[in-house]
Amino acid sequence: MSGMEQKPLWRRLAWLVLLWSGSVLALAVVAWLLRQAMQAAGLSA
Repeated sequence: MSGMEQKPLWRRLAWLVLLWSGSVLALAVVAWLLRQAMQAAGLSA
């Protein structure tokens, strides 16, 4: 990897924030789906 130039810090941080936001959003969707399934089954959250 010595031949590869390093990306700017802002670009690496942008990727980090993008991946973190995507994972938080995916977790929120899964939690919402679980709540919907529990309500459909008559359970209360």
